[in-house]
Amino acid sequence: MTYKIRKSHERKFFDHGWLKTFHTFSFAHYYDPNFMGFRSLRVINEDRVAPGNGFPMHHHENMEIISIVLEGSLAHRDSMGTESVIHANDIQQMSAGTGVNHSEYNPSSTEPVHFLQIWILPNQENIQPRYQQMPLPTSLNEWILIASENGQQNSIKIQQDVMLYTASLEIGKSFEKNIPDHRYGWIQVIEGELSLNADTIQSGDGVAINPDTNLILKAIKPSRILFFDMN
Repeated sequence: MTYKIRKSHERKFFDHGWLKTFHTFSFAHYYDPNFMGFRSLRVINEDRVAPGNGFPMHHHENMEIISIVLEGSLAHRDSMGTESVIHANDIQQMSAGTGVNHSEYNPSSTEPVHFLQIWILPNQENIQPRYQQMPLPTSLNEWILIASENGQQNSIKIQQDVMLYTASLEIGKSFEKNIPDHRYGWIQVIEGELSLNADTIQSGDGVAINPDTNLILKAIKPSRILFFDMN
């Protein structure tokens, strides 16, 4: 098969009380040698953090870390001197490089925060750490580039040959995506339900896509997806 679906219920789920999290790939206390990542894509975690809770200051090196806030807000602080609040529909990126300490907290006393945390292995180690943040475009029924190696089309710059797109589709709208013979793809469904060729994918599902694959996506329900174009 030219692609393989990782169903939402196949992800590892942990309920820590203050944190409810789904791991698409091996992470922390979850280890599965069959799901260590896909190409340079290492982590996709879907997190819900309770009001007033979060991740205390901790250390990273040599990792591209992306957060996309879906609901609520996330307060960020790091050893580079950055203090920021990431709101719903914002994307945040850190190149950990030679090393960075950071914390992420839900600043609300009443509302949980729901976000995706994505880790990508860099193609160059020990770079100078950097931080970026921007709101995502809200247009419908088109691919929008939100992260890339060279920061083209006003996207976030990452240290890897990955083009990260998002798309929000209305019911009945469809896309065709052709993966060339030297590239790989990953689809992550943020919300909704879509047909994918002869299959159906839903919120939380992921799809690993091999080279030389033609895909036709059609929204069965209003849907939002991410697409990773990778070497």
